[in-house]
Amino acid sequence: MPLKVDTTKKISTQVVPVVGMTKSVELELLQVMKKLGVVRSESYNKLGSISYWGLDWKKAYPEVRGFRKPESLGLPSKLMEWTVSDVAKAITASQAACTDAVIKRVYKRFSGKIYQKVRKELCKQLLTLAFLDNPLLHRLVRKEFQRGRSWIKNQIVYQQGGYRCKRISRHTYQLELAGLRRGKRNRVIVRSNRKIKGQIRLIYNQLLQRFEVHFLVDHGTVEIPSSRRAIGVDKGYTEAFYDSDGQAYGKDLGKLATKKSDRICAKNRNRGKLWAIHRKLEKIDPAKSARILENNLSRKTENRRLRKNQSELKSIIGAASKSLFKGESLKVFAENLTQPIRNKRQSKAMSRKLNSWMKGEIRDSLQKWANWTGSVVTEVQPSYTSQADSVTGTLLGKRIGDSFTRFDGVVLQADHNAAKNILARGTDKEISRYMNKTEVQAVLLRRTARFLRGMGLSLADAVELGWLDFKHSKTRAFKELLAGMQGAPR
Repeated sequence: MPLKVDTTKKISTQVVPVVGMTKSVELELLQVMKKLGVVRSESYNKLGSISYWGLDWKKAYPEVRGFRKPESLGLPSKLMEWTVSDVAKAITASQAACTDAVIKRVYKRFSGKIYQKVRKELCKQLLTLAFLDNPLLHRLVRKEFQRGRSWIKNQIVYQQGGYRCKRISRHTYQLELAGLRRGKRNRVIVRSNRKIKGQIRLIYNQLLQRFEVHFLVDHGTVEIPSSRRAIGVDKGYTEAFYDSDGQAYGKDLGKLATKKSDRICAKNRNRGKLWAIHRKLEKIDPAKSARILENNLSRKTENRRLRKNQSELKSIIGAASKSLFKGESLKVFAENLTQPIRNKRQSKAMSRKLNSWMKGEIRDSLQKWANWTGSVVTEVQPSYTSQADSVTGTLLGKRIGDSFTRFDGVVLQADHNAAKNILARGTDKEISRYMNKTEVQAVLLRRTARFLRGMGLSLADAVELGWLDFKHSKTRAFKELLAGMQGAPR
């Protein structure tokens, strides 16, 4: 049995619908949401500047109260304070994302071992306000940091003291929410399978035309072992995941995503024809044009079908993530697919299908189940993981569809091969997460050249034999290595 060194909580967000309230309560809640929308907007405008970088969310309310009193909006002080704190936490998360993006830029600008101390010092300054005195870091932060704006006017944040929860029946609870008047609470009925506690968020879902309560649920703790088994995970379109052990998860993801994409394409083609008829009849037959607009060109049915499709895709991704971990604490190495694919022309059909590829949902689901099992997800540089040979660690070989053909003719499953490359890259000292594609290509070409030298061949020979893709011969690294191999004594 491995030693247990720590524990982690299994937490998820639960959404429960409001099934009962009076009209007066509904009007008051919508009024409160509108007023808090003003608070949220002004808080983002004030606290979103770099001058408030790193501000503790507990100290945010006095800053906002200095120019906006709750009395001016007719709001209780606590409701306003909880909203400002929520905004401050969101801004802190945005600052953390900006810091991560700036670190990537620092690694790209100062790459290599000779700049290791420079990178370390710059990353250290980013964790404090010292970056404000560094012209380079200050400029990079201003370029990456997106100052927040908020038009949210449909939610209220309540802390534990702002409401009371009372059980009425097995799956029905009554919430008494703090309102605009002291001592008078707004009663709403919610359908939930557990008692609501902790911080909650009351949201008016404009798409479904209903009120919802969002809250965190603690499902217990899981023990984290001192050592974890390492696996590589390739994120795909046909399957959600393919691990380095050769197991595929979420095999129906590609079929369902393609079906959804093709259906939307065919639907929009027909809608385009109806729009043309509607515009043509606007002057000739206004009554018929209006009927077409009302009965055939609304989005209500299509939006409902789209939500159903997305729920099916999320269900497959969630089940795949759960099956990947199987309740075991793992050390997972996965691709970092957050950057968009640039400078690569694709057909309209391929672009349309990739637009329905839920990369963000795959990443979030993987992280959720990693947290639930005490696992660690480490993202690696994804360049050439699908084009390299996992057996030799070189660029010899070619991928066609789901097959990867090695230089000796042996055929491997392409996604399994990529997952093995990702696992190896997780412990690769030469290829870091923040390296660019050209630097990764140069490292892999050097390894390919060393491998070929042991066989008495050169990079040019590998291109002639069809082992190495011709595109690599156009790079500067290829030409330098080729010249070095020709000049080296045999």
